Amino acid sequence: MLAWIVLIVSGVFEAVWATALGRSEGFTKLWPSVVFAGALVVSMGGLAWAMREIPTGTAYAVWVGIGAALTVIYAMFTGTEPVSLLKILLLLGLVACVIGLKFVSDAGH
Repeated sequence: MLAWIVLIVSGVFEAVWATALGRSEGFTKLWPSVVFAGALVVSMGGLAWAMREIPTGTAYAVWVGIGAALTVIYAMFTGTEPVSLLKILLLLGLVACVIGLKFVSDAGH
């Protein structure tokens, strides 16, 4: 269970580094670049740690799914990306798939 918690937190940090990377403007802005580097280390470290117990394919898909969904949600919330019903439904589908991978992984053990 701890591996899944670490994986989820790592996915959140993936969204942080992805957002910071966009705001760093090619690493020309100091603080977004610093946030990017710190979040990247935490995110990758957590992913690597979680993959000791969770199969690589499942861990990576969940990590990417969480990071991608949160990055888009944050962008829509801040107004840097337009909101649409279709986009929201697709994000819900992505979240459902991530949850499904967790349940399928648990059933396999």
